[in-house]
Amino acid sequence: MKNILLLVLAITASFISANAQHTMHGKIEYERRTNIHRTIDQMDDEQKQWIEKMRSQIPKHSVSYFDMAFTTQHSIYMPGRESDQVTNYWFARSPAAENVVYTDFTTGRVTAEKQIYEERFLVKDTMRKIKWKIQDEVRTIADYKCRRAVGLMYDSVYVVAFYTEDIPASGGPEMFSGLPGMILEVAVPRLHTTWLALKVDFNKPDEKTFAIPKKGKEVTQKEMHATLSTSLKRWGSFADRAVWWSLL
Repeated sequence: MKNILLLVLAITASFISANAQHTMHGKIEYERRTNIHRTIDQMDDEQKQWIEKMRSQIPKHSVSYFDMAFTTQHSIYMPGRESDQVTNYWFARSPAAENVVYTDFTTGRVTAEKQIYEERFLVKDTMRKIKWKIQDEVRTIADYKCRRAVGLMYDSVYVVAFYTEDIPASGGPEMFSGLPGMILEVAVPRLHTTWLALKVDFNKPDEKTFAIPKKGKEVTQKEMHATLSTSLKRWGSFADRAVWWSLL
């Protein structure tokens, strides 16, 4: 009986120890989900007039997938598997469909290749500064305990995130970062969009995976913001949405 008790205690201790260890490298699959119907609701009346006639034929959500390989030194985020739900409506497509984002956690620098409609940009800048406020709410995402944080991007775009300290890298999908652990879920209500980690693969990525993007017109985030704000101005209220998508 004593031996059995010792064995149970040893197994329990081993289980606790294994689960207490940090995940230092791997690959995260994110699902990006956008509420198309909410996007339509925010259009100008003139834009909505013809779209409303076919609302019943338009799927409520647009879904796409992205992969992010990571270590504690760096990460790279890129398009993943194809979605079964393909949305061809122009107003449901985002200019962030092909983003490739390399983040160097050791230097605090980001290099991102972004195809924005007809033009390709190569963003080189520091990691984005978001004014985060950590809150008490906790939830489990992809088997990781995550804590809620809310923040402002560019002083006006509200962001909600859930991060885990069990992955000790201050990163996340797209260019979201700045929390004491990896972001496994993030929502941008203004864009009616959520990124959610579906699973984490623990295999260490090959260093060749972390190829720094090189194609596109080299700009900073601020320069790209100014360029897009001017070139898309004629789009009216839809321009703001396109610009914020581009700056993710």
